[in-house]
Amino acid sequence: MTYLFAAITFIVGCICGFAAAYLLRRREQEMEEGLKNVFAQVSMDSLSRNSEEFIRLAKVTLDAKTGEGERQLEGKKELIDAQLVNMKESLEKLQVFMNSLEKDRESKFAEISEQIKGTVRQTERLTDVANDLNRALSSSAERGRWGERMALDIIRAAGMIETVNYKEQQTMKNGSRPDFTFFMPKGMVLNMDVKFPLDNYVRYYQTEGTERDACLKLFIKDVKTKIKDVKDRGYVDRGENTLDVVLLFIPNESVYEFIYENDDTVMDFALSNGVVLTSPMSLFAVLAVVRQSVENFAFESTSADMLKLFSEFYKQWRMFTDKFETLGKRIDDVKKEFEALTTTRTKQLERPLEKIDSLRKEKGLEIE
Repeated sequence: MTYLFAAITFIVGCICGFAAAYLLRRREQEMEEGLKNVFAQVSMDSLSRNSEEFIRLAKVTLDAKTGEGERQLEGKKELIDAQLVNMKESLEKLQVFMNSLEKDRESKFAEISEQIKGTVRQTERLTDVANDLNRALSSSAERGRWGERMALDIIRAAGMIETVNYKEQQTMKNGSRPDFTFFMPKGMVLNMDVKFPLDNYVRYYQTEGTERDACLKLFIKDVKTKIKDVKDRGYVDRGENTLDVVLLFIPNESVYEFIYENDDTVMDFALSNGVVLTSPMSLFAVLAVVRQSVENFAFESTSADMLKLFSEFYKQWRMFTDKFETLGKRIDDVKKEFEALTTTRTKQLERPLEKIDSLRKEKGLEIE
């Protein structure tokens, strides 16, 4: 019984303790909740007052910053306006420059277009010339006419006049007919042949390898054969006052150089046969020397006659001056006689007349 009572008492005590603890905890929670509410209210009041103060201070600060910003913005606006004016001027200058570039581009484009057209025309002309040259080189007759035209252009460029300095296709007494005959001093003449073999030269550039070497040998052989042929044609004939050499015209500088580069013995071979090989440039030089020598000889040949005429003129001039001096002396004598008549003789005649006039006046005679 005692233990049961003690247990019940213990249980009741525990329940009471728990109840008291629960009530105490509930009270603490209510107090804590009240404190929270109070603190929240105090915080809200404090926050409200602080917010108003903060807003006021922020407004004051914002107004100050806004005014400062407006002043800075105004200054920057003026700076921006100045920059815009400068940019506008720069853009206007740039526009003018771009317009000038555009005009220059148009003019340059027109010039380039015209140059291209000119180049095209020149290319077409060069093509025509190349085709004409190809046709000329492919035909012996055409090569001959082409060589004659080339030689004739050079002769005229050297200042020579037909029938005065040269003749074309003049037949010699021995039956030979050189392409050109040039007149030299003392009645001498110099003949020239312009027909030159070029068949194997053309084939040389149309072939390769061993065949090209064969064409080269054949071309050199053709040149030497032509030299012998010119020598044997009778272009050199002392009976017709020709020089001891004859000109053989090669109508192309490249061909002339090709011969010299591939066989330099050809030149010596030609000279040993009395044949002088000439290219367009060397022919011009030769003809210029020929023309100058003819003119110098003509001047020298006429200088003796001129001296004789000058001597005769001097003799006649001396006779003229002597006669002129004699006439001058006679004129001086006549002048002296005339002065004597107008002075001394006149005065001697006037004295009797004055006396006669005085006597007339004394007698009172009047002249009717």
